[in-house]
Amino acid sequence: MSEHADDTIIRTRNLKRQYRMGAEIIHALSGVDLAIRRGEYVAIMGPSGSGKSTLMNMIGCLDTPDEGEYWLNGTLVSSMKERELARVRNREVGFVFQTFNLLPRTNALHNVEMPLIYSGMRRKERLARAKRALERVGLAERMSHRPSEMSGGQRQRVAVARALVTEPSILLADEPTGNLDSTTSREIMGLFDELHVAGHTIILVTHEAEIADHAERIIFLRDGAIAEDRLKKPVTH
Repeated sequence: MSEHADDTIIRTRNLKRQYRMGAEIIHALSGVDLAIRRGEYVAIMGPSGSGKSTLMNMIGCLDTPDEGEYWLNGTLVSSMKERELARVRNREVGFVFQTFNLLPRTNALHNVEMPLIYSGMRRKERLARAKRALERVGLAERMSHRPSEMSGGQRQRVAVARALVTEPSILLADEPTGNLDSTTSREIMGLFDELHVAGHTIILVTHEAEIADHAERIIFLRDGAIAEDRLKKPVTH
């Protein structure tokens, strides 16, 4: 049954996750309560070991908590089994990674259509959707190029198009400019800014203040808990 009839798209309650490393138990998340509204642009920051990656994995349905609840787009996903989680992940979350994660031997169009192949969409429709996604990120002229024939910025644009092609509820970007020079980083962040203005919910995991500065809300993690949660500038919806 759906919860939260308001515009909250992500809600966590007392989210806890721990890992065992030898004889030591690492408390990666220590009771995280978080709510993110539809259309928000949020940056998650924190030092190494603060829980950023664990929280990202939870939000992206790549992992489940030991305790607590996670609601995504009105659905309780924290208690789901892996097969159910995979379905939700493919439908609701668009991922953008630091390392692009593109298939090297196939062109941009095929890379972008891959999530739609997994969802069982018919070829004609998925190709049309993939073309639209590539046009949206400014790569209409590069659809037949392989990753090795593209710059780093173009490869990340392909990755963004692939994240958009399923029309997900959230875009989840993990250090999306980590492998890019400063000029290209600005271009990619400009693209995220445009996507936010177009209404996308964007969650950015970064350790760079300059990158986080693009978001309207910044959440700082420390020792597996939220140490600070602030609006950087007024929300204009």
